[in-house]
Parts: sequence; structure tokens; C-alpha cells
Amino acid sequence: MGLGQRRVVDVLLAAVCVLAGAWDGLQSGLFDGSPLVDQRAPLAVDVALGILTGLAVLVRRSRPVLLYTCALLCWGVVGAYPALLVAQFSVGADVRSARRRVVLTAAMLAVVAVPLWRVGGGDGAVPLSFALCIVPVLVGLYLTSRRELLASLEERARRNEREERLRIDQARAEERAQIARDMHDVVTHRVSLMVLHATALESAQGREAMAIAGQIQGIGRTALEELRTLVGVLRDDAAAPLRPQPGLTDLDELVAASVALGLAVELSVEDGLRAPALVEHAVYRVVQEALTNVHKHAGEARTTVTVGSDGDGLLLVVRDDGSAPARDVAIGGGHGLLGISERVRLIGGTLRTRPLPGGGFEVLARMPMAATATEVPR
Repeated sequence: MGLGQRRVVDVLLAAVCVLAGAWDGLQSGLFDGSPLVDQRAPLAVDVALGILTGLAVLVRRSRPVLLYTCALLCWGVVGAYPALLVAQFSVGADVRSARRRVVLTAAMLAVVAVPLWRVGGGDGAVPLSFALCIVPVLVGLYLTSRRELLASLEERARRNEREERLRIDQARAEERAQIARDMHDVVTHRVSLMVLHATALESAQGREAMAIAGQIQGIGRTALEELRTLVGVLRDDAAAPLRPQPGLTDLDELVAASVALGLAVELSVEDGLRAPALVEHAVYRVVQEALTNVHKHAGEARTTVTVGSDGDGLLLVVRDDGSAPARDVAIGGGHGLLGISERVRLIGGTLRTRPLPGGGFEVLARMPMAATATEVPR
């Protein structure tokens, strides 16, 4: 019930209580005036009590005891019963203390039941007293409890909705971070290779130039294919890609691409080594980023890539000796190591990078053989 509807109901109830003070049709016919002293009060007093009770009805939600007192006066002086019903309803609905509700109801029951018992006996007094004093309290308690329950359920629903929005926003943020990492891995590595090939193409001639141009074309197509796979998951109407993600078996091809550019890379993978797809994909991306950084910062330095088991984990070491001058390849925004560090951390692993004392750089990653991450690998 809205605020406007409640005000209309209060005005109608107030009008009935005012009318009960002056009209004997809304007064008990069992008594000649007052139920307590068996004497009729002047009409002016009856009207005044009716008006006072009507005003109390208008503020019954904030001052239920005031209405309760006015209703008692109207009953004791005039024998008017409508105010009793409204007052007892307010006791159940608006009095918060259970002890006060019991005390007020007991007092009202005594004031109402004793005169009725004296006039009509127990057969008439018991049901009338129950209807006037007990039923309105129970109705008020029920409606208030129901209203509070509905308000609690609505608040819980709003809270669940807010939490759901927060979970969705968090999932979207994690998804964007994952896509950003994959975009960086794909774009940086492939574009670095293309730039290095293009640099070699400047000084190449004849068949050698054609071969390098073909390699650039192949690298570009591979990059576009991987980018299409990543962008496909962003489309609402597109199915998730079913293409297997690169893992340990793809390291040979990854290393071969670097060797084709003149980088001296030695790959060593422990025989029979297998890990969950999420872990193998992380290994692939770490090696990819490490080789890209060697291309950019260590020129044609000798590099070793070692993948093996380490107890219950997988150990990856990428190390270059820094023996060759760096090429001038300005690709990437400096987020590669941060990205692979986060990728390794998400599957429960650790990543450590450090410059070597005699020159060169080392990337060391240890990952669990059973991935603990919940994200879907790309």
C-alpha cells in the first residue's frame, strides 16, 4: 500500500471514530451511556472525545499509545467501539516491544470484558472481547510481519542483483585482461618477426629476397589467424573457438621461426613430459615472450630453452648469453613480462627474471603439473 493510499485509509478511519462519538449507531447498545459508570455524558463531551480520537488516528503509526488512550476514553465514556479496533490494530502493527503489546492488550481486555461480562454473561463477553481486543492485534502483527518479510526479500534481491553485477564486472575485467595478454603475446611476437624479416629484406636480393618476403607473408597470415580466433570470442553470436591452443608440441615450430631469423636457439624438452593444456599453453606463451625479448634486446645471442619436470611441478628456463649486439626493433609497450608473470600466477606458478652475472638474461618459471586456475585458456 502506497503512502497516498495509507493517508486515505487513515482519513476514513478518523471520520468513523469522530462519527462514533456522536452517533449511537456506532456505540454499544448494551449500556446506557458509559459501560463503566452506567451514565450518559453530555453530547459535547461525546463529540469532543470523538474528534480527539479521530485526530489520534491520523498519527497512529508514530503514536500508537496516544490512540490507545483515546480509544479507552471513548469506550469508557461513550461506549464507542470502532476506535477499539483501530487502536488494537495499531498495538499489533506499530508497538515494537512484545512486552508492551501484552500489557496494553491485557489492560484493554480487562476494561472491555468486565462490563460485557456483567451485562451479558460469559457467553457474550468472551467472543466480543476476543473480537474487539485480540483479533485486531493478531491482524496487525500478521500484516506488519508480512510487510517486513517482503521488504527483507526485496532488499535481499537488490543486494543479490548488486553482487551479481559486481561479479559480472569482475569477470569482464578478468576477460579483458586475459584478451589483452593474448593480444600482446600474438601481436608482439609475430610483428617482431615481421619487422626482423623486413630488416633483412632491405639488404637481400633475388631469390633470397623472395624467400624472405614469403616468410613475412606466412608470419602475417599466422598472426591474422590467431587474431581472428581471439576477436571471435568477443562476438556475442560467435561460438567459442575449438582450435587447440599451442602447447609443448608447438615449441619446435616456435623455436624454428627464431632460428630462421639467425637466432641460435637450443630447445630441450624432457621426453614424455605432459601437463594440463592450461599449463602447456602458459609454457608456450612464456617461451614466446622470452624469445621475442631476445630478438629485441639481445640480437643473435645464443639462447637455451629447457623444459622439464621438477618434482610435482614443471620447470621452464630460458637463458641467453647476451653475446651479440641488440637489433633496433622497437615493438611492444613493455607489458610482456608483466603479462606472462600474471599468466603464470593465475595457474598457481611462479616466474622469476634476472640478468646473469656474466651477461645475458634468464627467465625461470615453475608451474604445477595440475593447473589451479579457473580461466579458460586461449
